[in-house]
Amino acid sequence: MATSEELLTDYLQWLTIEKGRSTATIEAYKRDIESFLEWMKSQKLTVKKIAESDFEKYFNQLRKDGHADSSVARAMSSVRGWFGFMAEEGSISVDPTTRIVGAKRGRSLPKPLEESLMIQLLDSVPSITPSDLRDRALFELLYGTGARVSEVVGISLQDVDFDEELILVTGKGSKQRLVPMGKILKTALRTYLGKGGRQEFSNSKQSTRLFLNARGGPLTRQGIDLIIHKRALTAGIDQSTISAHVFRHSCATHMLSHGADIRVVQELLGHSSISTTQIYTAVSIKSLQKEYKSAHPRAH
Repeated sequence: MATSEELLTDYLQWLTIEKGRSTATIEAYKRDIESFLEWMKSQKLTVKKIAESDFEKYFNQLRKDGHADSSVARAMSSVRGWFGFMAEEGSISVDPTTRIVGAKRGRSLPKPLEESLMIQLLDSVPSITPSDLRDRALFELLYGTGARVSEVVGISLQDVDFDEELILVTGKGSKQRLVPMGKILKTALRTYLGKGGRQEFSNSKQSTRLFLNARGGPLTRQGIDLIIHKRALTAGIDQSTISAHVFRHSCATHMLSHGADIRVVQELLGHSSISTTQIYTAVSIKSLQKEYKSAHPRAH
């Protein structure tokens, strides 16, 4: 397993690239979490062996040391964000910070891309270069399956079954699930894996990963984010509104909006609890309310 320092670096990179946080914000998060790590070491604790009571002990100590309530609240937010990220990425099995009194704020709703903008983005990718074919297949897979970006980078050639139209995805805790391959995704993947696509990348035969960079190495999470931002700019879409996670949010929200059963979406996304999937129902309800207010003659 990666060290705590490496996990922190991954988190800060994710905040920078995917969330677009400012340098000042990143530095504040870094200071808060590094202070917490120092305390953990003094208590002989690790990110995998820490209890809810340990967090309470730390934040209470901050208050006793004279830290302002706003500083403690920020420290709580920084630490909870980091542990939530590690749980989402599968570095830890459970997020132990979810029930910390005074730290948990109302969970923000994911902001999916409007369907028209998602189609605009997908259709803006040409089919000329090997990178074009890769990026189109990548986007169709992200949106078509709702897979996490960390899961997508791990997909191998042998995980793609064109005959059964299924893709084997390995999620948190090495849990595997099969996700369906829609017609458009299937076509995009076949094109990418055919002549003029993946095989054109250097050393492509030496890698079993599905998505490669121009040098023939496995495409990374950071590489995917850069591709998304580049293609969004070309498509005329605000880069601050799009990321790999937005593809996942959009897949779930759009499916529910079109009548998909919530348990089907839960299985597709690989959520262990349906309560996690229910947040997308709230997004659909928000969209429903907006449309109702604008269209129903008795809504005002």
